[in-house]
Amino acid sequence: MKGSRVAGMQLMLEDIRAEVAYTRSMIGRDELSEAVLVAMSKVPRDEFVPNDLKAAAFDNGPLPIGHGQTISQPYIVALMSDLLALHPGQTVLEIGTGSGYQTAVLSRLCQTVYSVELVPLLADAAARRLADLGYDNVHLRQGNGYEGWPEHAPYDGIIVTAAAPYIPEALVDQLKPDGRLVIPVGAPHGRQELMVVTRDRHGRTQTENILGVAFVPLVDARGAAEQGV
Repeated sequence: MKGSRVAGMQLMLEDIRAEVAYTRSMIGRDELSEAVLVAMSKVPRDEFVPNDLKAAAFDNGPLPIGHGQTISQPYIVALMSDLLALHPGQTVLEIGTGSGYQTAVLSRLCQTVYSVELVPLLADAAARRLADLGYDNVHLRQGNGYEGWPEHAPYDGIIVTAAAPYIPEALVDQLKPDGRLVIPVGAPHGRQELMVVTRDRHGRTQTENILGVAFVPLVDARGAAEQGV
């Protein structure tokens, strides 16, 4: 397993570099930071996918993890992590824990990760998985991602791993000055755009469109409850 994992990770990193080269005119960079690539090389993606999909764990594509959710394509995980521009002493908020894979990558880039997951079974499974694998600088809770996690705000960065129809104001409010929010925005079956929102010291925001993407929808628990979901 160890040898196949190393080989799989090497191929995954090669695919990420190839995707960066292919999309460089859109993402505005010729390469991702070495810190992000090192983090990607240290997190065993095969530990975060269902048993019957482990053979595809290092393929450069999303995979289903149950409950209508997915583990994102490695290139997108790397790109979104890079767009956060995190530093070792910083704190990040993740909306949409899922399997915990993006959480684990972030944990290797900053001091503390807070992560919110709406689906209780996914939240519980991710918490156990991350603890078993030794990721001790992450804090998880089950809750509505649209509300963020205000108790630990403000954050140096916030990352959203599902597509919202709009940029939630609560998340922008929980950013530190000069903090970055990386979020896919758009309709579930329509056009979605990966965006970076920055907030200056006066509370003013600036939004940059990065790349067309396809994510599962970010569910608002309040609206779902009202609709009986």
